[in-house]
Amino acid sequence: MAKKWLTIGLAASMAATLAVGCGSEDNNSGEKENNSKEPQELNLVLTDEIPTMDLSKATNTLSFTTFAQVNEGLVRTGKDGKPEAGVAEKWEVSPDGLTYTFHLRDNAMWSNGDKVTAKDFEYSFKRTLNPETGAQYSFMVAWIKGGTAYNAGKGSADDVAVKAKDDKTLEVTLDHPIPFFVEQMAFPTFYPQNQKFVEAQGDKYGSDANTALYNGPFKMTAWEHEQSTVLEKNETYWNAKRVKLDKINYQVVKDSNAAVNLYESGMIDRTGLVRDQVDNYKSSAEFAAVPELTTAYLQYNQRVKAFTSTKVRQALTWAVDGDAYADVIYHNGSVGATGYAPKGISNGQGGDFTKDVGDLIKRKENVSKAKATLQEGLKEVGLTEFPKVKLLADDGDVGKKAAEFVKEQIRQNLGVDVEVENVPYKLRLEKSHGHDFDMVISLWGADYNDPMTFLDMFVTDGDFNDPKWSNKEYDELIKKAQLETDAKKRMNYLYDAEKLLMKEMPIGPLTFRGRAFIMKPYVKDFRILSYGPDYDLIDTYVEGKK
Repeated sequence: MAKKWLTIGLAASMAATLAVGCGSEDNNSGEKENNSKEPQELNLVLTDEIPTMDLSKATNTLSFTTFAQVNEGLVRTGKDGKPEAGVAEKWEVSPDGLTYTFHLRDNAMWSNGDKVTAKDFEYSFKRTLNPETGAQYSFMVAWIKGGTAYNAGKGSADDVAVKAKDDKTLEVTLDHPIPFFVEQMAFPTFYPQNQKFVEAQGDKYGSDANTALYNGPFKMTAWEHEQSTVLEKNETYWNAKRVKLDKINYQVVKDSNAAVNLYESGMIDRTGLVRDQVDNYKSSAEFAAVPELTTAYLQYNQRVKAFTSTKVRQALTWAVDGDAYADVIYHNGSVGATGYAPKGISNGQGGDFTKDVGDLIKRKENVSKAKATLQEGLKEVGLTEFPKVKLLADDGDVGKKAAEFVKEQIRQNLGVDVEVENVPYKLRLEKSHGHDFDMVISLWGADYNDPMTFLDMFVTDGDFNDPKWSNKEYDELIKKAQLETDAKKRMNYLYDAEKLLMKEMPIGPLTFRGRAFIMKPYVKDFRILSYGPDYDLIDTYVEGKK
């Protein structure tokens, strides 16, 4: 996304965000005044444990969404989906589109009272690029000139073209123009880090509430691992007058039915819905459904001999009915995947990328030949039968149901069996990134509204190329798209890359996911984001709660 790993149990255009409830460059007016005398406290659920609060090492939606509440970058994503001023009050771009100069405001503060300076951004970007950090999201920061070489251990930090000219001026020079670079500055990977604090925490940095530092609307004051998290209003935030909530209480609830029960009992104010829960609540005024730029998919590890065959991968993908998966597992507006980049992702010219490329999987016409294709593929790699393989998935109720559905579809349509292995979300991420799996059910959500946030994952040696697939033609297409300045030519390279990916199928897309949820009517201005973090609570407040 950006690359953000999602829990299996948890859209639109670049300019689309959705404010649920009631409803520029600089945004320090405090928005609409909330004169309510009611306690400004919100109760929410997390679908799993937050894996880390180390900005450089985060790769998942739970961490990113939390960061969006407790930290702030140079810019924020505004209500119209466009960047608005954050720590930077203004910025300029050079005529060639390569150099960005950000001017920081005087009153940006850390929760410990330190000033937020341009040096905090320079340090953060370079820490993420430092190969010793081992940051998987370094690929995003590597677009800065000198970043790729430093990240690969072939250059120095001094060669990376991000410079604090003084405490209030940050200059960033790119390798090549990136039309959405300012929007990306709202993504958590580009948030600042306080070098003195980070180094004082050592290996404990980001592992607990008091080993992280905050410069955003809220600060984390409690973190009971695997159980709960508490955020409170950050009075040192430069725009604290805009923040209306005093406290946000999170409970870790992996079971969706348990979450609904908590909602009904008044213990939480919002929760997601799947399957029959959607039917039970869709006529309620508290129900809402929104699209999102997220794809659920299977990954086939190339270490498994059978999965080195394109035909085997194709057969497995064709065998799983994407529309049925979307309905049985979610039933919330999700639809069967027709490719990898999800429905609604921009083609850069006001249209939908997926409509341009069409259905590249064609399950309905291919499922009838899936069994024969599987046998052909096995024969090509010298196998006489399908091997014993494990299907890795999350251990929440949705993850378990998804794995069983895939297992049964493969059995029905291919006549072979796979063994299911359900593990906690954090462990599933670790095993995926460590290539310690045979097959795995994964989800990927957009970090920015462009197909590249999905397609550049699978270049050879890419940080998120979990299947370890390699294709020189694919690498070349992505490289050409990264360097191309003509928007139409660039998108044509991405069309070709998507088509090649779906021909070779190192991954098997399952569904383009939507979201359905219920929320108490007294929760106002709860803003859902289409890409990057799930939501932004800076303007949220409580009014009318009895």
